[in-house]
Amino acid sequence: MTPSDEVIASTLLDLALRRGRAKSFCPSEAARALSPDWRPLMPRIRQVAASHPDVQAVQKGQPVDPLTARGPIRLRLR
Repeated sequence: MTPSDEVIASTLLDLALRRGRAKSFCPSEAARALSPDWRPLMPRIRQVAASHPDVQAVQKGQPVDPLTARGPIRLRLR
């Protein structure tokens, strides 16, 4: 079963809050927490992260749009 956007958003926020403001996490951590077959979830994870008001995507510490960023990103609290 595919998780809803609300479940994905909740998982992203939970991981971000656990890490705190000074730390980031890989979006795959959220996908792995939601499904054993996590790879197909990655585009949805990025989509939900892009619209989440409390989560920010970064590359090399700089904010990026998770929908247009190429390569690996990290997520953190805004």
